Amino acid sequence: MYALKETHFQFKNQTDFYRGKVRDVYYFNDKMVVVATDRISAFDVILPHPIPYKGQVLNQIAALFLQKTSDILPNWLQSVPDPNVSVGLRCEPFAVEMVVRGYLAGHAWREYKSGKRVLCGVSLPEGLKENDKLPSPIITPTTKAKEGHDEDISREEIIKREIVSESDYTQLEKYALALFERGTQIAAERGLILVDTKYEFGKIDETIYLIDEVHTPDSSRYFYADGYSERQHSGESQKQLSKEFVREWLIANGFQGKEGQTVPAMSDTWIQTITDRYVELFERMTGQTFDRISTDGIESRIEAHINSVISEF
Repeated sequence: MYALKETHFQFKNQTDFYRGKVRDVYYFNDKMVVVATDRISAFDVILPHPIPYKGQVLNQIAALFLQKTSDILPNWLQSVPDPNVSVGLRCEPFAVEMVVRGYLAGHAWREYKSGKRVLCGVSLPEGLKENDKLPSPIITPTTKAKEGHDEDISREEIIKREIVSESDYTQLEKYALALFERGTQIAAERGLILVDTKYEFGKIDETIYLIDEVHTPDSSRYFYADGYSERQHSGESQKQLSKEFVREWLIANGFQGKEGQTVPAMSDTWIQTITDRYVELFERMTGQTFDRISTDGIESRIEAHINSVISEF
């Protein structure tokens, strides 16, 4: 099964190009065309093997949630001309990611387990167990690194270093919590718990926009709601839909993105398992059947769809 690792298009009137961990971005003055590839990253490292259909899953979930949150604030998305492509406004991004956590899981749990009780300037109570619900959702921002690792940072440090103005940051906090509440409601309707997620924002003139992806398995962690309390009470692992299972597999195989570590080999069976988990989350989150569109000639298909859109710019 073919997977889209990267693209190498050159379009008429293209002004710039950027390759992120997962997306290839083509710029056209005030517009941008984002291709969701099948690359997968963990611990800020791009893994060597792309995952078939992952890009389509991410692109379609993100488009759905951008539509479902557009009443909270405007977002960058204008059209989805291809299952792997989104087109929209080019915003000036804020150099922070707003990570919202409703439960003590993943990175937050690893920090807590190590003895830390303050995360990104936010105090956490004693006596919590892994995957416990927090008293209320918290924001644990990170710096947005163009290369290498994003780093935890506090609200106070962001404002002190003038990474974001205090007035803008206060607005970002309000938006992030409102988005998390909406995501939590939608997840609950689908029998899921939104555990944590990250949001990115940008600006055009004085207007703040929601950018990038929203509530996808790459940016979010979900638990199955059914049986959550029982599993938590008995100390069992939570049944989850997210990319965390990939991180856990990497950790179990001696990789956490640290210097000197090597990414373990991924078998065809394991790659298929990851694809199936992404598709499962799509179907669970949307209530729709995922259409595994043929990947034969995917580059030509994407290029043709992009050309049909940029002719209107």
